[in-house]
Amino acid sequence: MRPAAKQYAVARPLYSEDSFAEEHAKIYRQRKSLLDHVKQYFTCDARRAKNAALSLLPIIGWVRIYQIKEWLLSDIVSGLSTGLVAVLQGLAYCLLASLPPWYGLFSAFYPVIAYFFLGTSRHISVGPFPVLCLMIGSVVTRLVPDEGPPMNITGFEGLTRDDQRVLVASTTSFMVGIMQLGMGLMQVGFVVMYLSDTLVSGFTTAAAVHILVSQLKFVLGLVVPGISGPLAIIYTLEKIFVQITATNICDLVTSIIIMVVVFIVKEINDRYKAKLPVPIPIEVIMTVIACGVSYAFDFHTKFKVDVVGPIPLGYEAPMAPNIEIFQETAVEAFPMAIVGFAVAFSVAKVYSVKHDYTIDGNQELIAFGVSNIFGASFKSFAASTALSRSAVQESTGGKTQVAGLLSAIIVMVVTLAIGFLLEPLPRSVLGAVVIVNLKGMLMQVTEVPYLWRRDKPDCVVWLVTCVASIFLGLDLGLAVGLGIELITVVFRAQFPRCSVLANIIGTDIYKDRKDFININEPEGVMIFRIPSPIFFANIEFFKSKLIEAIGFNPLRVLRKRNKALRSIRKLLKKGDIQWTTGMLTSPNGLTKDLEDADNAEDLDLPVDLKDLPIQINWNRELPANISVPRVDLHSLILDFAAVSFLDVSALKGLKTTLKELIRVDVEVYIVACDTYILEKLHACSFFDDEVQPSMLYLTLHDAMLNILEKHPEATEKSSRLEKVVTTATVHYPLNGSLRNREKTTTEPETKF
Repeated sequence: MRPAAKQYAVARPLYSEDSFAEEHAKIYRQRKSLLDHVKQYFTCDARRAKNAALSLLPIIGWVRIYQIKEWLLSDIVSGLSTGLVAVLQGLAYCLLASLPPWYGLFSAFYPVIAYFFLGTSRHISVGPFPVLCLMIGSVVTRLVPDEGPPMNITGFEGLTRDDQRVLVASTTSFMVGIMQLGMGLMQVGFVVMYLSDTLVSGFTTAAAVHILVSQLKFVLGLVVPGISGPLAIIYTLEKIFVQITATNICDLVTSIIIMVVVFIVKEINDRYKAKLPVPIPIEVIMTVIACGVSYAFDFHTKFKVDVVGPIPLGYEAPMAPNIEIFQETAVEAFPMAIVGFAVAFSVAKVYSVKHDYTIDGNQELIAFGVSNIFGASFKSFAASTALSRSAVQESTGGKTQVAGLLSAIIVMVVTLAIGFLLEPLPRSVLGAVVIVNLKGMLMQVTEVPYLWRRDKPDCVVWLVTCVASIFLGLDLGLAVGLGIELITVVFRAQFPRCSVLANIIGTDIYKDRKDFININEPEGVMIFRIPSPIFFANIEFFKSKLIEAIGFNPLRVLRKRNKALRSIRKLLKKGDIQWTTGMLTSPNGLTKDLEDADNAEDLDLPVDLKDLPIQINWNRELPANISVPRVDLHSLILDFAAVSFLDVSALKGLKTTLKELIRVDVEVYIVACDTYILEKLHACSFFDDEVQPSMLYLTLHDAMLNILEKHPEATEKSSRLEKVVTTATVHYPLNGSLRNREKTTTEPETKF
């Protein structure tokens, strides 16, 4: 047996915006001016000073609630595991930046220390990020190429090629930090919202392709100079294939073994992660084994394998950035700042939701800005977060950034004491580790079929961003992708899907008439819905869609009517037509041509019938074979529920269209306006003698009931409607059937 339908009852008058405002007083709210906001922003008191201190030093907030017994052991285990991975990734990702490997250890240490005090995420692992390393590498190879002299920059004198590259990388990273810090202080953390998940996915997939190609020379044991700029990937592949016969078999075999073993064990980690207390650190294990085998069999001497080589113990003295390099790299540093922050913030947001705490985008910008400035001063390069390293820190039980601090200590121990153990490590092993960790980014290509089925504009953004980033380079590709993304947003807003609504029988619900069968469409009434803001770019589209929906051009009809009036007045004056029994007749069967060019500017004015003896029904046959387009529409409702804003250009265009409709005897109603829209309409003098505030109604149903009271013939002619007694209590069952409508008055009202 079907359960009884739930019902709700509403008892209220029919409201226009004016009548609702008269009955329900609003609270007056003082609107703050721009000057008020500025004053408030710079006003300081004890409470704001305390909040600012807590905001700038988030460590104060979580240290106070740190649970030593429950969290410390987990943080220690997580810190040790993450530290081992950080050492390996620091060495490996440094190759992407075209720098000596041990500088990657600096990038896994200094930024972590600064982020420990300033960051709001408790789980991300700060340090080298492959995409960012690759972007830095492109700048490094542009200013200090593998072949040929470096760019003529003051400060390069007396430096080795490696020192010059370190100077370029650290100066660029310093600039990235300044940009991030500046954006954080200006509170523009929202900028990351302009990078959609689709764009980031396409961009990182292209970056993975670049990383893969860049590591082929290490896997194959070839000497390939670094190339930057558009089509660099094509030129790099060309140089690799030209030398393919010179492949170092030892490097190739070692890389294949490393990749196969690491891939298999990582798949096991993923499949049994619920049962494994700690993921198997297979990269670290294989690196130790490869390092031992290389040392035992002397790969470097016997097989000409390129190894990491001597690693200087200890840290180097701080270094000031180079002003000329600032000028050369400012344009490329900006996308690095955005990409580094966007990736880190996205990962941090995932873990904050999972572990139920909040992160602050602006504070994260400040944290990464200071981290990169601090690290760059000590010859590290720009840091973000690697997804795999952060996953290790979180999955091994890390609770706070204490785990990150411990991982930095592990890196410090390697840098100060045991770095020499990594000297025989083949660079092909590092390249293999980098490649096998690209699986996640490369597999993002499987999103394309899903995007094509679900959202073709998003799919276009993904494809264009990916292809442009592959062939034009990551910086230009990101710019192209962002441009395409903004274009899709503009097109979605400029060409919205307007629709004509109809009433669902027995309810106060209105839906697209194309989607439902049992609908109510009173004759002469149309409901037009605009599902987007109306502004200068889409006002003409809106007007064309409205004319298409109503089936006639109101301006053309108005001009035809005014031309017809001119002709009728002339014929009455001449006596060619007569007024008999309330009708205009043409006894002589006169035919009149409406094409009259006199005073053409008056044709757009309202129809003036004051001097005529009768009112003309424009939908009936006129005398003298005068023809005027028929207008069957008497009421038009514009649903503004989804209109979030109107600009001045849209207001002018909308007012012109409404006047044209009103002048051809179409009553226009605007419903469900947002308060901001109402204020804008009144502030911009939208209303006048023709376009009046009385057209504004609270809801769509209020406007429809008002129309049907004014035009009862619309109900009588509709086969789906019936006349009932007016009601103040309406029972709308949720299953869509109208049960009861009663009222104590005797005024007639139309029922849906």
